[in-house]
Amino acid sequence: MAGLKDKRGFIDKDRLDLSERQAVEYWMKRWGVTRDQIVAAHRKVGRMTKDIAAELGKKR
Repeated sequence: MAGLKDKRGFIDKDRLDLSERQAVEYWMKRWGVTRDQIVAAHRKVGRMTKDIAAELGKKR
């Protein structure tokens, strides 16, 4: 399931960890949003990428 590689291994595509810079940058580019928007959505709905995408109005 995970395809994006990080220094520590593969980044989980289902959950977003804000401490993983490359994962955050990947989703920023994919959704076309800023880091602040991702952080705000992460705080509001949790760490699941599908919930963050729904909060931002984006398709996963």
